[in-house]
Amino acid sequence: MELENLVLDAHDPRRLGAFWEALLGGRRVTDEPDVVETRLSPEGAPVLDLCMTRVPEPVAPHPRLHLDLLGGDRQDEVVRQALSLGARHLDIGQGDVPWVVLADPEGNPFCVMEHRAEYRPGSPVAALPLDSADVDRDLAFWTALSGWVAEDTAMPAALRHPSGHGPLLELCPEPRPKPPGTKNRLHLDVRLAAGEDLDDAVAQALDLGGHEYDPGWGPLPWRLLTDPSGNEVCLLPPPRA
Repeated sequence: MELENLVLDAHDPRRLGAFWEALLGGRRVTDEPDVVETRLSPEGAPVLDLCMTRVPEPVAPHPRLHLDLLGGDRQDEVVRQALSLGARHLDIGQGDVPWVVLADPEGNPFCVMEHRAEYRPGSPVAALPLDSADVDRDLAFWTALSGWVAEDTAMPAALRHPSGHGPLLELCPEPRPKPPGTKNRLHLDVRLAAGEDLDDAVAQALDLGGHEYDPGWGPLPWRLLTDPSGNEVCLLPPPRA
């Protein structure tokens, strides 16, 4: 299994897709009215797809997963570019911090980060901070599902692709529990490798504290789960031969 997609709910996938594609330097691989997918394949870093899918629900406050963009010496430049593409400054009570908090054109928060030694140059996404009710428990879950490996950073726990390149998946102590019945605006998709069995992968996730759920969409080729802290994750079948 390996982390493959970052999936962002959208009211207008093409508008939101154009924003993120331009800001991150992605290449569009799917362009449909309800789904837009842009591929991030920076040299030396793992490929990740950012998928915008149409949903009717409004943007909820307090997202549990968001994008931290690589800034460093280019922080001001990245902020100016984001603003020119339709982002806006956002005050979420962050106070005086060295990073810049912005909202994309649909109001989803993201950050443009200052220099940190653990961020890898080359990838436009520096980190994926994810709220966790129990960091050690969730670290075991995401280590098994993502195919990424633990890395020592200033955060309580973090994972990165085994190549040593690309963004961090950071597990952050949650400031508040996830409200019942709500869905994260941004979630992760994990792709099984050739020869891996989807039922076995689901069973492993459940053994590690995950939960499977059925939103009533009918038969799907993938499986819908949450991690032990309630964060959504999709398990995708192995790629077709």
